[in-house]
Amino acid sequence: MAAPGGAEAEGVGASPASPLLPAEPPAAPGLARGPHRGGMAAPPLSPTVSVVFPGAVSRESCCRFACELLKHVLYQRHQLPLPYEQLAYFCRRPSQVGDMIKKPPSVDLASKKCHQVLTDLEGMLQHLEVMFSLTLVPRVLILLGGSAVSPKELYELNLEAVCVGSTEESLKTTSCVRKLFHSLFIADVFSELKALPAMGTVVMLQGHRDCGVEWFRPKLNYKVPTRGRKLTVNLSCDGDISISASAPSSTTSAWEDYVWFQAPVTLKGFNE
Repeated sequence: MAAPGGAEAEGVGASPASPLLPAEPPAAPGLARGPHRGGMAAPPLSPTVSVVFPGAVSRESCCRFACELLKHVLYQRHQLPLPYEQLAYFCRRPSQVGDMIKKPPSVDLASKKCHQVLTDLEGMLQHLEVMFSLTLVPRVLILLGGSAVSPKELYELNLEAVCVGSTEESLKTTSCVRKLFHSLFIADVFSELKALPAMGTVVMLQGHRDCGVEWFRPKLNYKVPTRGRKLTVNLSCDGDISISASAPSSTTSAWEDYVWFQAPVTLKGFNE
């Protein structure tokens, strides 16, 4: 991702946060959720997954990476009873006589809670799109349990080394998302973890201090927690990069005007 002052993506708008639901329940994106397997070595406390894209990516793609990782973490860590797309399908579609596919009991028994979780999550996704349209976002944090300063688990998406280009000169978003989740699948970072009870999830991200965002609240003195389990996903670009695409910056001074922002809504887990 470019340092401030570099060329930015052109004409990259935010995609709709709530796509039309298909006639059939969608397949779960990413990985299937597996139970904790006992009797095996404990997973490392701070695993890292690195993904290198063979070209520049757009701001829209960067936003999709953050949104899809958030939905994926919520499901894998048992804060959603189903993957987001399936949960939205079952909660929003009324049961009909002769349905071949029945709603899971957990969705039927807690429809109000299900709708509230979906409303909060979809609102979060919409505001993430706004944020990515206003500023470069070098880092995103997904904090599970505890508080923003002392979470039980922390998931970081690092975009500092990404080259941002216009939509026309960038890689396709779908192929980049597929590559990201393939890397997570190969790394197998979730299968050995014990299931978590329902808890709150806080989202934080870095942006330019003068980006003009209204919904996210600036946290000027925030420090990334160093305790607890942490997964870092590092994204970068290589290969054929257009000269008009912004080059990544590895210098600390390049991000001096970037501060942490916190979402004002805590996503409450729902895993009944």
